[in-house]
Amino acid sequence: MTGSKYELYGRPEKPADVNQEFMTVQETAYVLGCSVPTVRRRLKALGIRATPGRRIKTSKQDRLDIHNASRETPQKRRRLAAAA
Repeated sequence: MTGSKYELYGRPEKPADVNQEFMTVQETAYVLGCSVPTVRRRLKALGIRATPGRRIKTSKQDRLDIHNASRETPQKRRRLAAAA
């Protein structure tokens, strides 16, 4: 059984407008078609953090960066690392 925090923050939710400038992590997950933990991992890898006491909001550029990072498969990363 899932906890109440997961019910609030762990599920993607449909945004009011998919082209809005800023979105929550849950709305971003819905738009990108992935899970909330996946979005959080990619935000952490990109160095995007929330200020204390605030929710993380993603901009259009952040969402584009997350999308581009998702296109890199582990195999591609290994090949790039081996070539360097």
